[in-house]
Amino acid sequence: MTNLIPVPIAPNSPFEAMSRIFQMQSAHQYVVRRTTAKERIRKLRQFHDCVARHKTEAEKATWDDFCKNETETAITELGVVLGETRHAIRHLKDWMRTQSVGTPMAIFGSSSEIMYEPKGVCLIIAPWNFPINLSFSPLISAVASGNCVIIKPSEFTVHCSALIKKIVEECFPPEEVAVFEGDASVSAFLLEMPFNHIFFTGSPVVGKIVMMAAAKNLASVTLELGGKSPVIVDQSADLDNAASKIAWLNAINAGQICIAPDYVLVHAAVRDELIQRMGKYYEKFYGSDAPAREASPDFCRMVNARHFERVRGLLEEAVSLGAKVNFGGQMNDGTNYIAPTLLSDVPDNAKIWSEEIFGPLLPFRTWTLPQEAIAYINADPQPLAMYIFSKNNRFVNMMLRETRSGGVTVNDCGPHFYNSELPFGGVNNSGIGKCHGHFGFLEFSNQRGVVRQTRFFPTTDLMMPPYGGRLAKLLLKGILRWF
Repeated sequence: MTNLIPVPIAPNSPFEAMSRIFQMQSAHQYVVRRTTAKERIRKLRQFHDCVARHKTEAEKATWDDFCKNETETAITELGVVLGETRHAIRHLKDWMRTQSVGTPMAIFGSSSEIMYEPKGVCLIIAPWNFPINLSFSPLISAVASGNCVIIKPSEFTVHCSALIKKIVEECFPPEEVAVFEGDASVSAFLLEMPFNHIFFTGSPVVGKIVMMAAAKNLASVTLELGGKSPVIVDQSADLDNAASKIAWLNAINAGQICIAPDYVLVHAAVRDELIQRMGKYYEKFYGSDAPAREASPDFCRMVNARHFERVRGLLEEAVSLGAKVNFGGQMNDGTNYIAPTLLSDVPDNAKIWSEEIFGPLLPFRTWTLPQEAIAYINADPQPLAMYIFSKNNRFVNMMLRETRSGGVTVNDCGPHFYNSELPFGGVNNSGIGKCHGHFGFLEFSNQRGVVRQTRFFPTTDLMMPPYGGRLAKLLLKGILRWF
């Protein structure tokens, strides 16, 4: 890869600073590559402590950007980052250790191993819905792997982006990690640079743009996208548990979460009871009537007017086509508030069935035979998450066997995201690559295969020309068995 940026850059412009930092990191990457596990752990500990010190500022930033409650900030932002950092600190020595592997008989006498080396200079483009979490979680993996990093946080969450920049500048020199704020033109400029790896979190539409830009430089990518994540509920399910967990995850961050339930596929016999119980839980969580729920300090807002209007458009179109609002439906364009809303009898041609909602709306669709639910899920691109509520293990295993998704939680919503021992990521339309824990370390590493040949009797000497003769024919038969 060349490190030259093929566009003219005005002196002293923000783009000049980005170009200069990229060049610095390109030169410094080999210094960072040589760091030991002890040195990387020291950096991670410093980062962990810095994030913890800025807890109050993080709570204020998420409130200013979303009106997000401090407990929800702890659950969805700070807790994830701090937990991921501690997990990396505990396991990094093992992750970095060269791994010995077997060797085929054809190269008998040699030894084989896998070394883990950093990819080099990496770009992290973070979204607005969980700006701290989704900027810092991939950063932890990148630092653990020994990379240099540039982070581009979202311009929609200005308070969180400013805090992200502040924390990074306190913890890292710019030749190792730097943050550039700004609008889409900043992302576009950065994507022109020949990064070794790009980690993007966002929509499939923008993910395709990122992947095309990466292809120009043959950069590897991790795409954490989204899609329409289904919830499947059968008639054996504990409906009270299902109602509470679906309601909770659908309302976190006002539904602006990539693993949120996007629709519910429920057995026809229990649909009405499930909807009724979910309504009761919304009342318990946020208030007994509509004004109380709007005034609740525990329910945040849509990030801006643009996204408010998009979600309102989905709701209003569905209702205009005949959908029934079973709960919620209240909106306030002055504060970008949309109440938790449950919908039934939504016509098939409503956009809410084809677009990722990314808001606190939840449509219900019924089935009577499991094959109906399976067929509906498989007719769409593979989702990032899937949730199954059932006491019937045969039913659960059928759903796991007959469908595909990035991850699954059974009889709960969301915990698979919080387990650093599990890979997190999508498949095809919902993402490429995995993150969290060891999987994130591998994503930012080149797994380098190494063979150390014996000095005494290299078997490859027997494979050289000229070919022919009795011995060679006997050797050929052996080679075909030994490889």
